[in-house]
Amino acid sequence: MWKVYVLKSKKSGKYYVGMSQDVDQRLKQHNSGKSKFTSGHIPWDLIYTEVCDTALQARMREKYLKSAAGKRFISKLLSAGSLPD
Repeated sequence: MWKVYVLKSKKSGKYYVGMSQDVDQRLKQHNSGKSKFTSGHIPWDLIYTEVCDTALQARMREKYLKSAAGKRFISKLLSAGSLPD
């Protein structure tokens, strides 16, 4: 099982979208500076996850969430205050 996740930087307010089979471990990696982009925006909070059956489905959903439409989707969820997990 794969998960697509969205992180929000407490430092800069930026968002990061990724995919992993172990989101908790991946969040620890982001917060320990092991990813180039995210290291400059530590600390990160996990604000959203979606479960996908396959890596391909997760990659497609990740690409969507990184698109303009996906960013609007995330923004709408944030403004509604209802981020499902």
